[in-house]
Amino acid sequence: MTATATAATAAPAATAGLPPALRRGQRHRLAWLGAGLVVLALLCAASVAIGSRTVGLPAILEILGSLGEPSEGLDQAAVVKRIPRTVLALAVGAALGVAGAVMQGVTRNPLADPGILGINMGASLAVVVGMAWFGMFAAHQMIWMAILGAAVTAVLVYAIASAGRGQASPLKLALAGAALTAVATSFITAVALPRGDISANIRSWQIGGVGGAAWESIALVAPFLGVGLLLALVSARSLNSLALGDDLAAGLGERVMLARGLAALSSVLLAGAATAVAGPIGFVGLVVPHACRLLAGPDHRWLLPYSAVAGAGLLLASDVLGRIVARPDEIDVGILTALIGAPFFIHIVRQRKVREL
Repeated sequence: MTATATAATAAPAATAGLPPALRRGQRHRLAWLGAGLVVLALLCAASVAIGSRTVGLPAILEILGSLGEPSEGLDQAAVVKRIPRTVLALAVGAALGVAGAVMQGVTRNPLADPGILGINMGASLAVVVGMAWFGMFAAHQMIWMAILGAAVTAVLVYAIASAGRGQASPLKLALAGAALTAVATSFITAVALPRGDISANIRSWQIGGVGGAAWESIALVAPFLGVGLLLALVSARSLNSLALGDDLAAGLGERVMLARGLAALSSVLLAGAATAVAGPIGFVGLVVPHACRLLAGPDHRWLLPYSAVAGAGLLLASDVLGRIVARPDEIDVGILTALIGAPFFIHIVRQRKVREL
């Protein structure tokens, strides 16, 4: 964390005092981030245009801008309905991407992801229990239950992985997360099966998707996602210090436990709130940070914004693809992210040759 980290802290207007190589690195990062935002804007347009029928850009602008009567035969209601779906996909994708990057930084574990560590399924279990046993069907109640479930699961995973000799290694964390995921999944099934009145909703929600997006749920979850994202960005410098090891981070003046707790809280808020409104969507938090490190490097002050943009783009692209390949029906986005992420997970394990127990 020397030259690269120093370059990442400088604002573009202050790069004049930096060496030429660092100024070029700064410009390259900004250029790639700008390119990502352009691609994201194109994906937003595709998300609004593509559904059971494709709508042209002039017709979309006509509806959004209220410039005149809709084109003849245009299903205006369907187009308008895609707008909150697009916004939800952006928010959930960005939240999961940042949550994954923060978890990997906090645990120093390249396999960390809200899905792999069981965070998403723990949040889902809490929501299902709240619905089945306590009648918590209101959106704000589901959000709080999901965040509580995510927090409890995160603590349990770390406690199980830290038990015995040695520290919580990447493999131990992955195994603990897989075990708790299996337990939570079985418990959800046991809770849902006797409840015919809610089992159908639970099964469809468990897959993970953004098809049921509504402005009301987006408005309710937005403050939680906003606070989680803000805490993550505030923790970026601390995550860089933690990457050097606890002892060295403490020697640099970092309050290790506070920094780790604040970063972990941000990931729990992001993953829990995203799961509450979209269900347990896996592998976004695993794939996105690894891909972004190829462009942004290891500095979290760049990695987190990159992960937000790339996570939103990945989820939005998966949602659009799910509508195209199964017309006139659609494939839930959680299925597509699993198809993308599972081979990537296997690749990471094989590449790093993780063998410690």
